[in-house]
Amino acid sequence: MDETPANSDVQSVKAILADARAEVAKVIIGQERVVDHALIAIFTGNHILIEGVPGVAKTLLVRTLARVLGSEFSRIQFTPDLMPSDITGTNVFNLQESAFHLVKGPVFTSFLLADEINRAPAKTQSALLQAMQERRVTIDGVTHKLPDSFTVFATQNPIEYEGTYPLPEAQKDRFLLRVEMDYPTEASEKQLALQSLGNDTPEKILDSEAVNSILTADRIKEMQEALQGITVKEELVNYVVEIVRQTREQDSIQVGAGPRATTALLLSSRALAALDDRDYITPDDIRTMAYPVLSHRLVLRPEYEIEGVTIEEAIGKLLEGVAVPR
Repeated sequence: MDETPANSDVQSVKAILADARAEVAKVIIGQERVVDHALIAIFTGNHILIEGVPGVAKTLLVRTLARVLGSEFSRIQFTPDLMPSDITGTNVFNLQESAFHLVKGPVFTSFLLADEINRAPAKTQSALLQAMQERRVTIDGVTHKLPDSFTVFATQNPIEYEGTYPLPEAQKDRFLLRVEMDYPTEASEKQLALQSLGNDTPEKILDSEAVNSILTADRIKEMQEALQGITVKEELVNYVVEIVRQTREQDSIQVGAGPRATTALLLSSRALAALDDRDYITPDDIRTMAYPVLSHRLVLRPEYEIEGVTIEEAIGKLLEGVAVPR
């Protein structure tokens, strides 16, 4: 029996995701969970917040993804003196031509690494809001379109908050996922140490011809649309809605998740199914993605924080109280 076009598209996405995993693994040792979550953000057309201490290869991960997916890459180091125009760009007057010309900022790219995003004040952070939501940038009253594959990878140091500006809730809600990039395992760290003694360091591998580009930025949009062929049963949609609504009913949670979290949980679960080589989602997909989707959208009550309750524990308790569809 011939496959329908939809099924054919889904198979193509699953094959590309598998190939992308394999190519990224040539450079990024370990960190499979973070790689998967980054791919989920890209292929759902969303953005990701990565938390991790310095030196765990956050920048290298984004550079590698850009290489593998045939996309442009830019990096912004956020600092307290960074201005919005340093991100978006500005119009500069050309004396010879007696005219203004736009000098585009680093936001005009496909994959943007916003490094230590919480180092800049809210005015500068807000320069990314329109770009993240609309994939457009307005400079001096003129709106410019960004690539369809525009993806923000924002990083934060989870243990150093002195001199930082916490992200407002409205901005955090625009990130599909929040994921922690932990230290490598002992075996992975040993492999990195051995590689550093030779010529096959991850950076040199990335700059060599060993890492293949398997997509172009234009085709990413096609792959995003193909994910619509993943089957999502109505009872699972109801399950997602109930999980998100329950975040507003828990005693330990002061601020629950909004409707954008419902969409985020459905989209990320659908992409996870494709990563796991399935064309349908399961309750386990939803439960797995609930943590990275909800953790940055919820605010615990102070009295529970004082008692040592974590966001992850609150989400776990919430999931236990919602009936799983059969």
